[in-house]
Amino acid sequence: MAKSTFNHVKISGITAVVPERCINIDDEILFYGGDVKLLNRNKSILGLGKRHVVDEFTSFSDLGEAAAINLIDMMKLDRDAIDTLIVATTSHDYRGPATACIIQGRLGLSQDCTCYDQAGLGCTAYVHALLQAHALIESRAAEHVLVIAGDLTSTHSDSRNRNVNMLFGDAAVATLVEHAEEEKCSWFTTGTNGVKWKSIVCPAGGHALPIRADIACLEVTDADGNVWRICDDIMKGMSVFQFSTVAGPKCINDLLAMSGKSIDDIDYFAFHQANKQIVRTVANYAGLPKDKYSTQTFTEYANCSAASVATDVVREYSQRPPGVTMLTSFGIGLSWGAALVDLSSTKIGKMGTYITPFEKKIPRDKVIKEWIEYYRSGNE
Repeated sequence: MAKSTFNHVKISGITAVVPERCINIDDEILFYGGDVKLLNRNKSILGLGKRHVVDEFTSFSDLGEAAAINLIDMMKLDRDAIDTLIVATTSHDYRGPATACIIQGRLGLSQDCTCYDQAGLGCTAYVHALLQAHALIESRAAEHVLVIAGDLTSTHSDSRNRNVNMLFGDAAVATLVEHAEEEKCSWFTTGTNGVKWKSIVCPAGGHALPIRADIACLEVTDADGNVWRICDDIMKGMSVFQFSTVAGPKCINDLLAMSGKSIDDIDYFAFHQANKQIVRTVANYAGLPKDKYSTQTFTEYANCSAASVATDVVREYSQRPPGVTMLTSFGIGLSWGAALVDLSSTKIGKMGTYITPFEKKIPRDKVIKEWIEYYRSGNE
């Protein structure tokens, strides 16, 4: 599965949604000790700008549902026609059930719709989910696959952690993948270096290290004053940078060789928007001209993890007609995934905004009380 070619699959539509709340890095000058020069240096190197983050009442199923509804409305889809729903996220509502099951119920999809989550791939999750969708359709196991991808990465770190928190925003994307009667070629390459899995990791919360009283309130402060909780994502920046600048160009070269195409044949290279420095370095190593890619999505929306590369597609093609596009992603695992797809006939919606409905603004203590009562009700 490391290299795959498909001939009768099309991406029919893509939509993206970000939460209403927006943070501008200029408003966080206090985190830089009031040092404007230091802040501006970080902005220049990393591309820091704005990021959209969820409030305490919003879960990933809320963002994913909103992106899907926008897609369904834009495409005028018959919901009963959707036969597979794949949700790619590390921000699951619950350990179980799959978030896909929750969204399936909210959308009112057919009970015959296959639903499952793809977990643990973070920034490469969208490409991997697209690969699964293409494989299902090419084999005729499915006809109409809805892929929802994204994360609430702003919640995966403490706001006092200036090594990580300011890099991440929240988003969800929805994509419709369908069978194409006419020949429509696409190419995928994926891979993993699991030896380096600790380079990006969330130590606590799984069965290897469950959250108990001994770590629930534990905080660690590093030499630079960044605050870490053991249930936060931790990233070894230099290791990840070195990995990305090797994996990214390799993906691009592999897909060009597989497809027999040149850089000139590609209208746009959509990168996982890790940060400005990484995107520019990968593009430079791959020999891409500056008009073939952008770092603007990171500046406007930050690193949206699983939604990142598709968010870049939506932002770019909200300004011009879509075309032949290479998606390149790299990250947790350490994993990589890239795809060369023709989006020239794909409907792409404008960036949507999710506003938390009043009825969803339920205080945490009330939610806990409701679950306590649910437990007390027994097996009825």
